[in-house]
Amino acid sequence: MRRLRGLFVLIAILPAAAFAAGEGFPLQHANTDVASLASLQRGARNFVNYCLGCHSAKYMRYSQVAADLALTEDDVRANLMFTGTSIYDSMESAMPADKARQWFGNAPPDLSLIARSRGVDYVYTFMRSFYVDPSRPTGSNNALLPQTAMPNVFAGLQGTQQPRYESTHLVALDPLAPGEMPAASFDSFVRDTVAFLEYVSEPAKAQRMSLGVWVILFLLMFTVFTWFLYKEYWKDVK
Repeated sequence: MRRLRGLFVLIAILPAAAFAAGEGFPLQHANTDVASLASLQRGARNFVNYCLGCHSAKYMRYSQVAADLALTEDDVRANLMFTGTSIYDSMESAMPADKARQWFGNAPPDLSLIARSRGVDYVYTFMRSFYVDPSRPTGSNNALLPQTAMPNVFAGLQGTQQPRYESTHLVALDPLAPGEMPAASFDSFVRDTVAFLEYVSEPAKAQRMSLGVWVILFLLMFTVFTWFLYKEYWKDVK
């Protein structure tokens, strides 16, 4: 009986414990659209120019990006291929892992599956949540991932932010100095980048979602057909 009572208590406190573990800086909605080729093309450009210097996407090949994003091989070579020698190479960073550990303390993670493992809202919020912190080696910190080793590579575009605290809890980030982009333009820049990472993590997602609509329509039509067939079979029985 005591064991059973203890089990009930454990079940009762688990939701509260999970809620407490999930508390922190609030996530912002990414509102990505992996069905938009224009957004994915811009995101690929952003990823190559701002992320690929440190982060790889080793499960994605340039040839697949070209095929899926309606780009020619010449387009990819001219605008996206800065680390590979063949169109069939994977998107690997040129930064040696040992040098990365020496410079940043940790090797930057591969981002092939980051959108699936963390979620697009997490990645979107992380990219927008750097703030000035003179105590850090890079001069910046992140509200979503405190003590991150990653420098604020978007500072020139977004500008800088300063933290706002209530007691000792960070609740918001306020603009400190403007960047090259207006706020709305930077949000779109990050959204496109996250959309590309979402595509990289599951290249067939847009196709799967498009096919899912037809599957649901078929099931609805089949349900209506089955209902009429049921009425026809059972009308004499009733």
